[in-house]
Amino acid sequence: MSNERQIQDEDLMDVAHDPEQAHRLRKALKVLADNPHVGGKLQEMAREVLSGRIGMKDAIATPGYMDALGDRMTEIRRAAENQTMAEREESREKFAAWQKEQEATEDEERAERDGPSGTLVTAPRRGGRSGGHRD
Repeated sequence: MSNERQIQDEDLMDVAHDPEQAHRLRKALKVLADNPHVGGKLQEMAREVLSGRIGMKDAIATPGYMDALGDRMTEIRRAAENQTMAEREESREKFAAWQKEQEATEDEERAERDGPSGTLVTAPRRGGRSGGHRD
């Protein structure tokens, strides 16, 4: 996929509620497209959407793609149900660490994307008056 055109966050605004959600959706699609463990229809769908060959709305309306997503969710649910208490606790700890890392990465990306923040420091006005400049 590296030499193909890729959609931008803005291209997902037809299904996202805000630019931040569109950004997270595109990142999730990229993970699905690039992860060799995903495979099948789910990976195909992510690659098709990211390349712009199919829109996200159309992908959602495609039964084969939604069936693949449903199947994967069922696998995840079954795996979670079969975990021991120790495995659940370990999973919670790993998830908490992963989530903290993701939040830090998203904060960095947001800062890069949004440019300088609104926390600019300005010098106080000369003369201490707010009524304009008089000599």
